[in-house]
Amino acid sequence: MLDTPDHFLLICSTCKGEDNADALCQALAAKLPSGFALRKIACMAGCAHPTTVGFQASGKAQYLFGDIETEQDIKALVEFAGQFRLSEDGWTSATDRPPQLFEKTLSRLPRLEVGECR
Repeated sequence: MLDTPDHFLLICSTCKGEDNADALCQALAAKLPSGFALRKIACMAGCAHPTTVGFQASGKAQYLFGDIETEQDIKALVEFAGQFRLSEDGWTSATDRPPQLFEKTLSRLPRLEVGECR
């Protein structure tokens, strides 16, 4: 059975260059939950906090984390990926996320709602 990804972890390939993005991809690839795909993105406007990574899934909140540099950061991203995957709408509070990501959260956007502005 083919495992089609429906969750995405985005890695900036501009922050610290393509080699850094490739290394982060390799460090994360085998550790992410089923259903995740890695995508390198040329700039997510988190330039003041390299390296930036984002989480996306249809119908879920989106996240941008910055200053991803250490093995502990990678472990925290993997832990958050599991939380994000299991969450119905992707919404998590700062205290529910791995502590390593507490001060590395750059943005959280609510899931896209179809309809009028309320």
